Order: sequence, then structure tokens, then C-alpha cells
Amino acid sequence: MVLAIVLAALLSISFADAAIPSAMLRGRPSIPQLPVPERTVTSPDGTVLPPITTVYYFDQLINHNNPSLGTFQQRYWMDWEFYQAGGPIIFMTPGETNADGYQAYLTNETINGMIAQQQNGAAVLIEHRFFGYSNPYDNLTSQSLELLTIQQAIDDLVYFAQTADLPMPGGDNVKPDTTPWVLIGGSYSGALTSWTMVNQPGVFHAGYASSAVVEAITDYYGYFTPIREYMPQNCSSDVQAVIAYLDQIYAENNTAAIQSLKDTFGLGSLSHVDDFASALQYNLFDWQSLQPDVGPGAMFFEFCDALEVKDGVNAPATGWGLDNAIYSWGSFWNSTYYVYVCGITDAETCLGTYNASQSYWTNVTVNNANRSWFWMVCNQVGYYQVGPPEGQPAIVSRILQPIYEERQCVNMFPQKFSWPPTPSVAEVDFMYEGWNVNVDRLFFANGLRDPWREATVSADGLYKTNTTTQPIYEGDGFHCSDLITENGVVDETVYAVQMAGLKYMKTWLS
Repeated sequence: MVLAIVLAALLSISFADAAIPSAMLRGRPSIPQLPVPERTVTSPDGTVLPPITTVYYFDQLINHNNPSLGTFQQRYWMDWEFYQAGGPIIFMTPGETNADGYQAYLTNETINGMIAQQQNGAAVLIEHRFFGYSNPYDNLTSQSLELLTIQQAIDDLVYFAQTADLPMPGGDNVKPDTTPWVLIGGSYSGALTSWTMVNQPGVFHAGYASSAVVEAITDYYGYFTPIREYMPQNCSSDVQAVIAYLDQIYAENNTAAIQSLKDTFGLGSLSHVDDFASALQYNLFDWQSLQPDVGPGAMFFEFCDALEVKDGVNAPATGWGLDNAIYSWGSFWNSTYYVYVCGITDAETCLGTYNASQSYWTNVTVNNANRSWFWMVCNQVGYYQVGPPEGQPAIVSRILQPIYEERQCVNMFPQKFSWPPTPSVAEVDFMYEGWNVNVDRLFFANGLRDPWREATVSADGLYKTNTTTQPIYEGDGFHCSDLITENGVVDETVYAVQMAGLKYMKTWLS
């Protein structure tokens, strides 16, 4: 049943993301979404509580540097079924998404609720500014988005904690000066947890950061390293063979061979070879949807099976070779994957990135997470998922370099950028300490199979020290696996990470 729910969710996500020209946005650093539990919630004294889908509103400052501009309505949700007087407030933003639908993070189906249950705490989920319907202005123009910065997001969390009167009994007397607040996040919001505790020390008593992408990186080819390492090796071998061939014919300017290859995938109408190279990334981005309780029916494994299983026989670790890989990968796009990604939309509209008049680039209405995240990517964090340097194994074409994504920043925000911008990653990493973070009572949880691992404190070659004041635990999980209770049931290494987090929270909150 759990698998069926997860697969259904993944399919809905993919169709919802169809016709996103930027492959980068398909690999957005987001936390997993669980079905919202439908059940009656009661407090420890038996009082029936409001449904966890009840929306509350907080008067958040539009600009923390200029309070005279006034406030906007920031949405949040809350559950206090485990709360007893003196317990902590467990506080989270799901980050770069519409927060409605993430209410499971108020329950013990997630690490948030597990901590709340253990510590007799209450859980709060707040929507990030400029995502969903928590917007300082009624549009997402470049002018409005000038107030979408890491610092404004940090200040939102702090201002809420210090001034909000929560809707539970006694909720007007649980500010951080009298009550411990625990800040939790995963992926980008995990990084925001770390960055907040660095930038505003003393507000949050403790933090839990899962798959936290603390290091802003422009040239983030490391996204594909864990995928290449942990995907079936025969599949990796054949993908590398096709990518090497594409890069070779591109270097030779063999336009006939390039056109033939595009035709094999049913993408012959794509005008630009970099858009074709980007389309081939899509199969790899499906890896980010995997969790320990997701099995062979997942789209990523369907892709590898299409390449590696012939007449019921699996390919050896070296794969079946280039010719079969091209034919099989192309056939999978034609028979299954094109419709999965694009539906009935033509290839140029769905996958092309050169027509800046498309509504995808020009739509400035609110509740457009892709546009808001694109703003943060272009200005501050980068994370451009591109091909690796020469000499490293490549499952993504080296045709794709940061300029491919930076050019799209001009498409999306022509009022802001007249030339492809370079995101200010050095400034971000200096201000918020990135990999150099050293904060008391901050727990880091990571997964070996996480494509965002190389931006976390568990990045290869970083060897960051695991201490009792800033513990770093790593299981065999995928992206933010430890946030989901069920993942600990099916993977003992994820369970070990969760138990370690609970142990440290118990110690720090005692």
C-alpha cells in the first residue's frame, strides 16, 4: 500500500512538472511529500484539536530592513497533539514549494512529529516567502522578487519565532526566551536551518538538518556522482557510452550524426543540441524521487531495465554496448518516457529553452515555485547540474555547462539580467559558512545515495568532523530519507540516523 501511494505521488509530480524546459528545476532540492493523514487529532487531555490542514496566518514583515513597508500574510499550520506545558516548539519550512500538502510534517510520520512526541512538543510548518500563497506582493516580477533572498527568509523564521502568538492554549507564551525552539529542515530548507543558526545564533535552541545543501555551488556536476555510483552498474556503463558518443560527435561538429541521434529518441525537432543533452538528464533526475521503500516499478528502474534487460537476461556490468544503448534508450523515450515528460506537447515547446516568449518564462502570477526558485538559483545559490570536468566518468554531457542555465536566467528575468549572471555563491558561503559551519546543537543527517550529498557536510573528500555538539550521521538513504518515519522501518541505516537524532534532541532539550 505504501509503495502504491508513493508511486502515485511520483507520477503526479512528473505530470505536474511536464513541459518544464529547464531540466535543472526537475532536480530542485525539495523535501519528500507524504499524503496528508486524514484522522482526528486530540491533545494529551483528550481535547479534539483542529484538523492539521487548518490554515493560520502570520503578519510577516515585507522587508526586514525596512519595517515601514508593512506586512504580508504568511501561511502556517500547526499541531499540538503531543504538547505539554514546557515542551519545545518544533519549527519547519518545507522550503521552495507551496507548503499546503506538507502537513504530514506536523505528525509522527516524520522526524518532526517523532521529536515532538518524544519531547512533548508542538509542531509548526510555515510557508516560505514567495512560494505558495505567502507573497509580499501579488506577482512574481523581478521587482517583487528582489525581496526573495536567503537573509529575508532567515529573518522571517526568526521574526515568527520571536513574535508569533500560536493558536494553541498558552501559545502566546512560548517565545524562544522562555521555550526551546527546534528548527528543522531538509534539502534547501535544511541548508536554511544551518544558515539561520549561523546568522542568528541563540534564537533556536537546536537544529536538525537533513540532506542540507549548505554549500552553494555554481558548477554542481557532483549532483550526478552518487547516482553514477549507486545506480545499476550496467545501466551506468551504457549511459556513459551514449553520453561519450554524443560529446564526441558534438566535438567533431558532426551534425548528421547529432540529428540521427536526436531522431532515435524521437526528439529530432529539438533545434539545439544542448537542449537535447539536457533532455537526456531527465531520466537521471528520476533518481531523486527514490526512497528506501520504493521498488522496481519506479520510473528510474524502468529506464534501466529498458536498457539492460534483453529477452529476460540482464546485461553484464559493462552493459550491452553503445549500439544497443542508443537503440534501447531511444525506444524507451518513444514508447514511454516522452509522454511521461511532455504529454502531447511538442518537443521544442516542452524541452526547448530558446523561445523566451513562452508563458513558462513570462508568467508572473503567484504560486509558481519554479519561477521563485529560479530567482534564488540565478542570484545566490547556483547548483547548476552540469557535465563533469574532463577525466571524470560522465553520465551527463559536457555540452551542459553553467552558461546553459545562466542563459535561462535572462529568459526568465530580462528586467533583472541583460547578460547571463553568475550567482553570488562565494558571498553566500562566506556569510553563512557553508561547509565550514560550526554551530552547537545542530544535527546533520545525510544519505549516501542522495544526489545532493556533494553539497552537504558529508561531501566526498570533505572529512568534516563528527562531534557531540554538531553530530553528522550518514545512512544508506536517498534524499532526505531520514525525515520520513517509514524509511527507518525498511532501512536499518536510516533508522540508526533517526534514533541518533532523537537521542541528541533528548539530550539537548533535557
